[in-house]
Amino acid sequence: MRWQEENDKLFKAFEFEDFSEAFAFISRVALLAESDNHHPQLFNDWNKVHIWITTHDQGNIITEKDILLASKIDRLIKTE
Repeated sequence: MRWQEENDKLFKAFEFEDFSEAFAFISRVALLAESDNHHPQLFNDWNKVHIWITTHDQGNIITEKDILLASKIDRLIKTE
């Protein structure tokens, strides 16, 4: 699945083998986001992770900063 635009946010759903893998992914996303000082909304339901990214200080719109973070998150999956 590719990132989708929903309500001025980038959205993507990820699915993993189990809760532990999903939570480990969330932890990696959190560390990445903190290093970029750009904090997405994360939701976890057992083996599923939903992520929404928007730039709050630009009026809650999608910016280049969001696209860059989405790309970095995708690379987390490709390196696992």
